[in-house]
Amino acid sequence: MRRVPWYLSLPITLAVIAAVFLGAAKLGWLPGVVDPFEERTVDRSQPVVLKSVQNMSRYTAATGNFQVVVDLAQEAKFLPSALLGTRSLYVGAGSVGAYVDLSRLGPDAVKVSEDRRTASIVIPHAQLADAALDVKRSYLFSQERGLFDRIGDFFSSDSGEDQHKVELLAVDKIQQAAKDTELTTTAENNTKAMLTGLLGSLGFTSVTVTVA
Repeated sequence: MRRVPWYLSLPITLAVIAAVFLGAAKLGWLPGVVDPFEERTVDRSQPVVLKSVQNMSRYTAATGNFQVVVDLAQEAKFLPSALLGTRSLYVGAGSVGAYVDLSRLGPDAVKVSEDRRTASIVIPHAQLADAALDVKRSYLFSQERGLFDRIGDFFSSDSGEDQHKVELLAVDKIQQAAKDTELTTTAENNTKAMLTGLLGSLGFTSVTVTVA
């Protein structure tokens, strides 16, 4: 039986020792030894740039919190979904604010008596703001993809397109649901209470707030 020359066996021996050492470090059998396979998160994001500043005159007087389960399927016309098609289940959480735009108060919207004890204010109707998706509480629950779709994923960079679609659909459904609530009515009542308390603290004994 021929023996392996030392100059050939040495690299093999070193490779085995290195593999055992790295494996033991990975499994935590060598306390104090840094795991060479340990991953770390590095944030190389660009600095945040302020693009514009917009003055606001809205009084947000109510906010509704919503949750919706979006079940979106893309189906082929002639092929079964096991071959071509996707189905995504997405849990979307978001909020919609209701506000009164105080910049729309007309020149005659506020009337004050001569003794400054009585005041009347006419405010515009409340409106709904755009729905805002809470990404911390929203998530893709499950996704089924056909065989051809999975193959196509290897050649496409649009891996997040499906999730973007369900996110947009979730925002639209939350916005539509907010229209069927009493958010605007609540916002108007809260605005009335705010203005009444504010003018009361300024010495007005009679305050009337109406919506028109």
